[in-house]
Amino acid sequence: MSQGAGLVRTTCSSGSAPGPGAAASPSERLLDPVYPRTHAALLKVAQMVTLLIAFICVRSSPWTSYSAYSYFEVVTICNLIMILAFYLVHLFRLYRALTCISWPLSELLHYLIGTLLLLIASIVAASKSYSQSGLVAGAIFGFIASFLCLASIWLSYKISCVTQSTEVTA
Repeated sequence: MSQGAGLVRTTCSSGSAPGPGAAASPSERLLDPVYPRTHAALLKVAQMVTLLIAFICVRSSPWTSYSAYSYFEVVTICNLIMILAFYLVHLFRLYRALTCISWPLSELLHYLIGTLLLLIASIVAASKSYSQSGLVAGAIFGFIASFLCLASIWLSYKISCVTQSTEVTA
C-alpha cells in the first residue's frame, strides 16, 4: 500500500549550485579527505589486513580438512569484500546518494552476522589445524579479525544509539 509521496531532501538547491568555474566546497567533494584518518576507517583497514593475512595463511598451507578451510576462506573473503564496500561507501560519500538504505543499521547487521560466522570459522580452523603452522596462523589472524569486528560492532552501536537519541531530543 502506498503512503503517498515522500519528501526528497537534497544537499544544495538549484539557486546555490556552483558555476562551472567555481570550486566545490570541502563538504561537496566526491572523496572525503578526512575519513581515512578516522578511527572507524583505521579499524576497517586493520580488519581488511588481518582478514587478508588469515586468508593467505590458510590458502598457502596444506589442508587437513577441506570443508573446514573452504568455509574459512569463504567467510574471510566475504567479510573482506563487505568491509571494503563499507569503506568505499564512507570514503566516496555514497551514503548521501543512497538514502534509501540505513547505513548505520546495515553496517551493524553486517558486523553482527560476519563476526559470528568468522568466530565460528576461526574456532573450526583452530580445532582442525593439527599443529600445522600456516593453519594455526590463519586461525589466530581469524581470531584477531573477530576481535576487531567486535570493536566495530561496539562503535557502530554506540554511533547508532547516539545518533538516534539526538534525533529524538532535537
